[in-house]
Amino acid sequence: MRFCRCLLSVVAVWTVAIALWMAPLAIAPVLAAPAPVATLPGLGTTFAGEVPELGLKAGHLLPCPASPNCVVSQDVDTDHAIAPISYTGDRAAARELLVKVLGVVPRTAIVAQTDDYIRTQSTSRLMGFVDDAEFYLPADEAVIHLRSAARLGESDLGVNRRRLEQIRFALQDLGV
Repeated sequence: MRFCRCLLSVVAVWTVAIALWMAPLAIAPVLAAPAPVATLPGLGTTFAGEVPELGLKAGHLLPCPASPNCVVSQDVDTDHAIAPISYTGDRAAARELLVKVLGVVPRTAIVAQTDDYIRTQSTSRLMGFVDDAEFYLPADEAVIHLRSAARLGESDLGVNRRRLEQIRFALQDLGV
């Protein structure tokens, strides 16, 4: 009897060990799936905010509000200033590379685009805050003008500026 219990214990331990060893293989597809936007239960779109007025006015991106959670490269005060992205070559090639880079930015989707304008929405992973970014490629300049702002709150802890700088570095690495 004692031998049977001992044998059953050994079998149980090995079964658990094999299950734990196999677990990474079984959950690999789950881990490879994109993470949900708002992982905290019940938040949903609580912090998404309303879509603000965006777009071009007379060939310029809209200025930032007074809050520090916005950066823009056109007609701006020093607190909200960010440099535009310069490129060499033709505008269509720069735009194509920009679209490719935006396609791999985590939790970011292109929501509107024309030949000279792209608008994206980026959603924070934990709380679901939404930021809107705009990219304007004027026909008469070899630059991409930028604007990015949080929809809600006062501060974004520099997230919008960092995201745009990461996009700039990615484009520079690709030779834009």
